[in-house]
Amino acid sequence: MKIFIEIPTWLGDAVMTTPAIENIVKTYPDAKLTIYGSYVSTKLFLHHPSVEKIFIDESKKEGFRYLNLYRDAKKVGKFDIALSFRKNFTTQYLLFFLGVKKRYIYKRYTKKEIHQVIRYNDFINKSFGIQTTPGKLKIYGYEKDKNTNKKLLGLNPGATYGSAKRWYPEEFAKVAIELSKEYNIVIFGGPNEDEIAADIEKLLVAAGVKNYQNLAAKTSVEELISGIASLDLFVTNDSGPMHLAAAFQIPTVTIFGPTKYTETNQWMNEKGVIFTKDLECAPCMKRQCPLGHHDCMKLIKAEDVLQKVGEIV
Repeated sequence: MKIFIEIPTWLGDAVMTTPAIENIVKTYPDAKLTIYGSYVSTKLFLHHPSVEKIFIDESKKEGFRYLNLYRDAKKVGKFDIALSFRKNFTTQYLLFFLGVKKRYIYKRYTKKEIHQVIRYNDFINKSFGIQTTPGKLKIYGYEKDKNTNKKLLGLNPGATYGSAKRWYPEEFAKVAIELSKEYNIVIFGGPNEDEIAADIEKLLVAAGVKNYQNLAAKTSVEELISGIASLDLFVTNDSGPMHLAAAFQIPTVTIFGPTKYTETNQWMNEKGVIFTKDLECAPCMKRQCPLGHHDCMKLIKAEDVLQKVGEIV
C-alpha cells in the first residue's frame, strides 16, 4: 500500500501529527509513505522507517502556484490513499489532481478545547474507520550529541508565530545566569530570531558567563533537532522547538501567554511543565498584544521559571 501524506507547514504542528502517523503505520504495517510538505517540516521524517519518498512543497517560490501544484501532483507517483493534515483550498486542489479515490482532508470534529494531537488522531480514525489513541510524539534517527559531561540548558526565546508569544530576553538571561554553574548554556533561534538571542548573549557576557553558545540563525533544521535532543533542560516559549523537546522527553519549562496551552502544550512529556499567568485577556491568540501591555508575558519573572525548574530536575 502506498500512502501520500501532506503534513503541516509549521514545525510544531508537523511534530504533533506524528502519533497519528504512527497509528497509520500500525494499521498498515507494510505501507510505504510519501511525505509532502515544507522544507522545515519534512526534515522530521528523513529517517522514518516507513517513509519511501519526501517531496518539498516549493509551489510558492516562482511561477503560478496552482500550475506548480498540478505538476507536483503528477510527479509524486500513484497512491492507494492520500490524506492531508491541512485544510485549505490548495490542499483540495493538490489531492484532486493526484487522482486518488480515497482521499481525506483534515477536519476539526469538535469545538471543545482538546489537544491538537488528539484532533489529528481523530482525523485519521474517522478517515480510516479505525479506533486508535495517540501515543507519544515520535521522531526517528536523531541521536544525542554531547561533547561535554556538563549538563546542557537550552534557551528558546523566539516564536515564529509572533512577538506576543515571546518572553523577555532579560528574564531568559536571569534564568541562564542562575543555572550557569550547573549547566552549559545553548541559545537557539531561527533566522529572524538572532536579535533577541544577541540580547541574551550581551547580558550573559555582562554577568561574566562564558560557558554558552549562541546558535540562533546558525543551525540547519537537522542540527536544531539534534541539538534539542541533546539537552538536559529546556526553557522555551510556545514554539516548534518546544514540541521537539517533548518528542525527546526533555525536562522543559514552557512559558505560555496568548495561546491555548490546553491545545498546544507539550504532549505526553512526563517532565514538561508550563508557567502562565492565566490573565482574563488570555488566551487572545493574537500575534501582537491587542491591548498594548503584554502583561501575559511581562508579569512572568525569572523566579517563577526557576521555581518550575526546581520541580522537574
